[in-house]
Amino acid sequence: MTLGLVAALAGLALLDSTSIGTLFIPIWLMLTPGRLRLGRFAVYLGTITVFYFAVGILLVLGASKVVDHLDGPVALWIQLVIGVFLFVISFRFDSKKKLDTAKWQNRANGPTPALAGVAVLAGVVELATMLPYLGAIGMMSAADLRPAQIGLLLAGYCLVMIVPALLLLGGRLALRQRIDPFLTKISTWFAEKGASATGWILGIAGFLVARDAVARLFFL
Repeated sequence: MTLGLVAALAGLALLDSTSIGTLFIPIWLMLTPGRLRLGRFAVYLGTITVFYFAVGILLVLGASKVVDHLDGPVALWIQLVIGVFLFVISFRFDSKKKLDTAKWQNRANGPTPALAGVAVLAGVVELATMLPYLGAIGMMSAADLRPAQIGLLLAGYCLVMIVPALLLLGGRLALRQRIDPFLTKISTWFAEKGASATGWILGIAGFLVARDAVARLFFL
């Protein structure tokens, strides 16, 4: 496990932290009228964190079986191709397209017990676009790490994904309604620029994945 790998994974986790499931549904929970209920956040963020961790374990097991049948350089070349692919497809996202966020806001405003289902649903919907996470798993699988190290990195990755939401929650608790205009601006920006932001996220993720592969192929 190298410092470069950890830094790249942290960068990918921060990119993943800006998705609907990990950031914007928590923001909508903060903007729900009435008293801020911490139990709702515990249910939602706890569920989506465990969901991503479980999915990560399953994906790592599958990726490790593939990597075991490949030579080290071959796995790194595949990682490089994946990184370039992510970077290329990032240009296909329409910066003028607005996201339909109303249905997610309605779900976020539902009863507390249903928030666990909302978290799982958000995770399932995002599986098709969780490419930074897939890139991170590919990097871990190609790095010849022990199972305990992979489990630790996955747990850390999933926790980093919810750090921005927790920081905003701390701000909401400290500043109360004074932070609401800021949260509203973030929510409005995401609805208007979410597609473009996704393109930037994929482009940066592709660069990090490709950079890691190039470093290990030619410089390490």
